[in-house]
Amino acid sequence: QVQLVESGGGLVQAGGSLRLSCAASGSIFGINDMGWYRQAPGKQRELVAIITSGGSTNYAESVKGRFTISRDNGKNTEYQQMNSLKPEDTDVYYCRAEIVARMPWSIRSYWGQGTQVAVSS
Repeated sequence: QVQLVESGGGLVQAGGSLRLSCAASGSIFGINDMGWYRQAPGKQRELVAIITSGGSTNYAESVKGRFTISRDNGKNTEYQQMNSLKPEDTDVYYCRAEIVARMPWSIRSYWGQGTQVAVSS
C-alpha cells in the first residue's frame, strides 16, 4: 500500500521554527510533484508550497521568505522548513504527492494524515 506519513508538527512561539517531514512508502515507481497544504477548521484546504521532481518550487504569497520546501528523492521524502512562524500559520498541515505506483500500476495523488502546527502569540 502506498502511503504518506508526515510528522514534525507541534506548538511553537511566534518567531520560532518547525520542520515538517513527509515520507512516502510502498511500491513506488516514481514521484512527480510533492507539496504541502494547510487547512483550518471550516476552511478550504490551501496550497502552501509545491516542489516538482526537478526541484522547482512555488509558494503561497503568505509564506514566501519564511517557508522552504525541499525533497530527498532517495528517501521519497519531502520537507518543509518553517521559520519566523506567525499565529496565523496555525493550521493542520497536509503533505501531498503525485505517485506512480507499481502492482498495480497507477498514478494518483496521495495525502498524508495531517500534522498540527500551533503558533502562540
